[in-house]
Amino acid sequence: MAVRVMKWVVLMCCLLLLWYWWQCYTLMESRGGLLAQRPTLPRFSVAAPLTVHVADASYTVTGSPSISADFIDRVFAAYGSPAAGTGQALYDLGVEYGIDPAYALAFFQHEDSFGKTGIGAANQSLGNIRCSSGYSCQYGFRSYATWADGYQDWYSLILNGYVKGQITNAIVGHPCTTLEEIVPVYAPSTDNNDVSAYIAAIEQAVQRWRSGQV
Repeated sequence: MAVRVMKWVVLMCCLLLLWYWWQCYTLMESRGGLLAQRPTLPRFSVAAPLTVHVADASYTVTGSPSISADFIDRVFAAYGSPAAGTGQALYDLGVEYGIDPAYALAFFQHEDSFGKTGIGAANQSLGNIRCSSGYSCQYGFRSYATWADGYQDWYSLILNGYVKGQITNAIVGHPCTTLEEIVPVYAPSTDNNDVSAYIAAIEQAVQRWRSGQV
């Protein structure tokens, strides 16, 4: 009999402890206690994917500007270019013709060191374009009254002659929009140009300026 009573007492004690623990748990949850302060897992949303900027691996010359007019002027100033202060003109004409001015700037550097050397220095020419009818010429190349005039003629040549194919269709059979397509026609090896080195120089310049380095 005593053993049976003891078992009931133990059972009741266990039930009482369970009831007490449950009350404590409920109270702490309702009051924001320790048990309520469980760590929250981070939530991930698929509604707004990250924007990833992919490098222009093809070096297509068409597109919106990747450098600013102010940056162009900083480059001119850093290299002591006689074209200093014309960055806005180079930028605006790039927008007008749909050509990224970073490429115009790179050609300008490669052809005549931003107007400091060669034919470009005398002709105020960005890209040393061969003389043709209807143009003022000097030393066998087109000559311009202002740097802005030279910029505009270069952009027009690239857009119409290369991107639209008015020149390249007859030479290579198709329009040209990338550096690898444009340079072999623009500066052919038959004129003693190192085409691969020319392309590499333009690509490196564009990459450097897009990264913010003058």
